[in-house]
Amino acid sequence: MQLLEPATTAWVLLAVGLLMAVSVLFSRVSARFGVPLFLVFLGIGMLAGSEGVGGIYFDDHRLAFRLGTIGLALILFDGGLNTQLATVRLAIAPAGVLATLGVVATAGLMTLGARLLGLSWQEGMLIGAVVSSTDAAAVFSVLRGGGLKLRRRVGSILELESGLNDPLAVLLTVSLTEGFALGRGPSIHLLWQVPLQLAVGAALGAALGLGGRLLLRRLELHAGGLYATLTLAIGLLSFAVPTLLFGSGFLAVYVAGMVLGSGKLPYHTGLVRFHDGMAWLCQVGMFLILGLLVFPSRLGEVAWVGLGLGLFLALVARPLAVVACLAPFRLPPRELLLVSWVGLRGAVPIILATFPLMAGIEAADRLFHLVFFVVVVSALVPGGTVRWATRRLGLQETGGPTVPMAVLEMVSRQPLAGEIVSYTISPGLATCGARIAEIPFPEGSTLMLLVRGRELIGPRGDTELRTGDHVYVFCRPGDLPVLHLLFGQEEEL
Repeated sequence: MQLLEPATTAWVLLAVGLLMAVSVLFSRVSARFGVPLFLVFLGIGMLAGSEGVGGIYFDDHRLAFRLGTIGLALILFDGGLNTQLATVRLAIAPAGVLATLGVVATAGLMTLGARLLGLSWQEGMLIGAVVSSTDAAAVFSVLRGGGLKLRRRVGSILELESGLNDPLAVLLTVSLTEGFALGRGPSIHLLWQVPLQLAVGAALGAALGLGGRLLLRRLELHAGGLYATLTLAIGLLSFAVPTLLFGSGFLAVYVAGMVLGSGKLPYHTGLVRFHDGMAWLCQVGMFLILGLLVFPSRLGEVAWVGLGLGLFLALVARPLAVVACLAPFRLPPRELLLVSWVGLRGAVPIILATFPLMAGIEAADRLFHLVFFVVVVSALVPGGTVRWATRRLGLQETGGPTVPMAVLEMVSRQPLAGEIVSYTISPGLATCGARIAEIPFPEGSTLMLLVRGRELIGPRGDTELRTGDHVYVFCRPGDLPVLHLLFGQEEEL
């Protein structure tokens, strides 16, 4: 038996490695055909399943739920690290309303839609709760991974909403599942449990993020990789501790990431890149596992109802909920329309659909496959047309700096009184066409590198700056306003 164990492990690693490699290689399909990446990963998981070409039998919903929860927590932590405080201030009010009242409104409308399609009240309420929140993994994948740049306010609302609305959907699903499993309806305790868990999660998430930031700034470790390990531990603790203390772990880990990422950290660029890689690993793994859980032979009997639910969510429930929630904020109609359209569902509904299965709810397997259809319709209808809708509505950010071929960064174990910033030279700048010696840099600032196409240029006094050049400037924090006047908008790398 011991001789067989290494071979068994090798077969498992072979299957995992092949699935992940194929997922990454087929990610090019997303860019070519406009299909969201998560749908590609989900489809590959189905093809590898017991009824696909891979023949991998997997129906452990409990394991899938646990792995999916860990993956979602790390995705939310990465999302928080990349969420700027300026974004929070700009969009917290409308995003907060969508993440609370919007979730409840969507759940209620989907319950009515399910009843119209012939489902029972119990099934309708469970489906409504399960699909009530937009999915952070799906939204981040489309908006960030796809390179789509929305107008700042619209993009901020969508990203913040997806990061903040999972906790309420989880609470609704868990409460309804427990109530139906015990033979009773929804509990009245939900009215005080929801605000309590959200408050505890937000407070503990902020405290853990601040504590992690102080620890990273004061702790001197001997290897750069240990800082990445420590931030990963902070992310895991930010989910676990609030959850054990009757708080929302999903809200806490997102808030902790925001607080941690808003401060100056050692190895900051490397840490952000590490967690971006972890988030992509979790996305690929989550959707592969969820795809393995789906049995295509069981989809036919729920196909029409599932398609109806998906279309009802995209065309009726989501738009009505968004319009009702955002009416007080007087958003322009085109912004309101795009927020209504980009209500993507992904891993979270499928993970939540495992709750009734684990609780032994009647017709839970049917519910799981119905939710799968909702996710697929969400990916193909709103998800597949996000770029087109953004262009048609004129909400794509244009004229911004292009991405340079090379990136210069500074690595330091301790925060330093200086930083490297990058700019794109555009025709309207006073520095365009000027020689470096002619530019009045603030004292202590200097131009370190110039990237022109595929060429790296060591700047000299007589080097002339041309349109499209990318320049990297070392400066003190207090010099940034002057540099912005000279070089315009800072690049986001």
